[in-house]
Amino acid sequence: MRFLVTGSNGLVGSRACALLETRGHTVVGLGRGPRRTGGSYGYVSVDLTRDAEVAEALSTAAPDVVIHCASMTEVDACEKNVEAAYAANVQATAAVARGARTAGAHLVHVSTDYVFDGDAGPYDEASVPNPRGAYALTKHMAEQAVRVLAPGSAIARTAVVYGWPPVEGRLNFGAWLVTNLEKGQSVRLFDDQIVSPSLADNVAGMLVELGERKLGGVWNTCGGEVMDRVAFGRALCEVFGFDAGLVIPTRMADLKLPSPRPLKSGLKTDKARAELAEKPLDLATSLSRFHASWKAARGT
Repeated sequence: MRFLVTGSNGLVGSRACALLETRGHTVVGLGRGPRRTGGSYGYVSVDLTRDAEVAEALSTAAPDVVIHCASMTEVDACEKNVEAAYAANVQATAAVARGARTAGAHLVHVSTDYVFDGDAGPYDEASVPNPRGAYALTKHMAEQAVRVLAPGSAIARTAVVYGWPPVEGRLNFGAWLVTNLEKGQSVRLFDDQIVSPSLADNVAGMLVELGERKLGGVWNTCGGEVMDRVAFGRALCEVFGFDAGLVIPTRMADLKLPSPRPLKSGLKTDKARAELAEKPLDLATSLSRFHASWKAARGT
């Protein structure tokens, strides 16, 4: 099959491209700027907010499946620059959805648990979104654009994605923890935010399966356990051999963040467990794989 992956320089997109290659698919990655990840698949630099560029790239690639990973994910940056958030998360998604429909390609769109308000999580696929803040609103609008412009697509919601090695730029949550804790630096983590930490490789595996099987509808493609961030940090310390005393519990309200974040969030994974071959991983397995990739990168 022919796959096109947006955000191929990113944490999940790069892993999806690598996995697709190992499974014998033809892959074209779309990203902004020069290629920064490995693999032998094709790469095209495209500004996804420009409809004409997106349409040309999809027409040339002629994919059977599009996996749309690209997104503006920095929550506070979205709040501070709503125009950029709208362009990256809504306009770009609409352009990709139109291009996929024109190409006759199945679309797998990556979304987030932040489409929910966090008052009553964890959420299943049938839960009704109630986004708060620019990031959440634009990601919800992106889901709606996919439903309208590319009916039958898969909407894959994930949460707190981490992996090693991190991609260039902002560290993902897990990589940020490791980078600080291995130096003996303390980290302040929320003990009042419930989330579904998700290993990037596991998320990529589920996205690839949705594409290969051309499955539609909403899917929670995330880690298999729901917990607060402090519990995750302490579990990571145990696996990596770091000092758990460096994890300092804090309340989200104490930090006075620019953008609202869901507190009681997390995603239920019953559907993915029942219907996908690539199952959401439990925390112990995820952290073990994360640790192994960290050690491999260090040559230890």
